[in-house]
Amino acid sequence: MRANLHLLCLFPALALLALPAPGLAQETGAAEKAAEQQPTNQPTNKDALKYRSGLPVPRFASLRANRAYMRAGPGKQYPVIWVFTRPGVPLEVTQEWNVWRRVRDADGTEGWMDRAMLSTDRTVQIVRQTRDLRARPDLGAPVVLRAEAGVSMRVTMCADRWCRVEGQGRSGYLLREHAFGTYPDEPIG
Repeated sequence: MRANLHLLCLFPALALLALPAPGLAQETGAAEKAAEQQPTNQPTNKDALKYRSGLPVPRFASLRANRAYMRAGPGKQYPVIWVFTRPGVPLEVTQEWNVWRRVRDADGTEGWMDRAMLSTDRTVQIVRQTRDLRARPDLGAPVVLRAEAGVSMRVTMCADRWCRVEGQGRSGYLLREHAFGTYPDEPIG
């Protein structure tokens, strides 16, 4: 019976991944205006290059903070477009600009976040529907957990089509295409 325990019980679904910023609905076009002012993918001025990480771009990271603002551009002067409230959410870093990182979430929302809000810890987020986690990396292996869409879990290793993930002391193997947070065939661990 315990093998069929839903991760929904372990990770409350009521914790919102992202909340729209207050007043955002009235500011239609603010993100578009900010996008026009954003830097190109290849910054050349010294200020933009000052705090680059040296890590590959693109890459995956995870949210470190309990509360983090995604902004329309790389600076506090840009409007907040999302407020993330759940640490461990995977984000794809697609660009670096000084201490700012352009990130994309599982829904495809893009914006800028201060590097202090991010961690190099690898996590995945279950996408589209409830997914089975198996005892071994094999579709014929017994199901040990079921994870609801939106649940984030820590990645301990990935090889070929499978990733071993864990959360709340439970672990299992998940098909890589059932989650956001890794690249196809990317070895982890």
